Amino acid sequence: MRTLQWDVSMLLPFTPDQFLAVFAAYNLAVWPAQLVAYLIALGMVLALLQHTGWTDRIIGAGLGLMWIWTGVAYHLLFFASVNKVAHAFAALFVVQGLLFAHAALLRFDLRFARTHGLRAWLGWVLIAYSALVYPLIGLSGHGYPAMPMFGITPCPVTLFSFGMLLLAQLPVPRRLLVIPLIWALVGGSAAFLLAVPQDWLLLVSGLLVVPWLWRRASVPARAASI
Repeated sequence: MRTLQWDVSMLLPFTPDQFLAVFAAYNLAVWPAQLVAYLIALGMVLALLQHTGWTDRIIGAGLGLMWIWTGVAYHLLFFASVNKVAHAFAALFVVQGLLFAHAALLRFDLRFARTHGLRAWLGWVLIAYSALVYPLIGLSGHGYPAMPMFGITPCPVTLFSFGMLLLAQLPVPRRLLVIPLIWALVGGSAAFLLAVPQDWLLLVSGLLVVPWLWRRASVPARAASI
């Protein structure tokens, strides 16, 4: 254990204990934001299943809110206390949130439809994993409140976003993929650097989902929908 902590300290400006302490302080301070995040996600899922004229706006606004909240509340106000690079992370998350909102509310190039096949199946798996399995793994490991929670911390938010993007109508705008990929690589490193096993899927999904959606964005919309 001492060897592992020494190796981590050479790579990161904080210790694993400090990292978990940030989650504990954050979760206790923002309660009941965790419940609100689940309600927002539920609203997005219902909007997708019912598919009304407001579906695109509801999902885009919901994703935007999750990213902006996480950037300001988690990265800027809490994580920055142990990692100064969190200021840059906060900026990236706010930008991503604005991109989601802009795409759905103003530019109207992020659209959602009832999709089928492997892409839809993978999308729902990522949504279920981020909202249900991810926190259960955290509870069985470090335990609450010293664990990342759905909808208000970076890795579950990114996983949930990947799931939603897989359920979007193709092609997905490429500008929406860059920052989630960056965080999949940064946040996914916690799986082995900080013993957060639930983040392994974040790393894998980022390396698989983003390149696939990126390539589909390079073909005409009619062909991409196949």
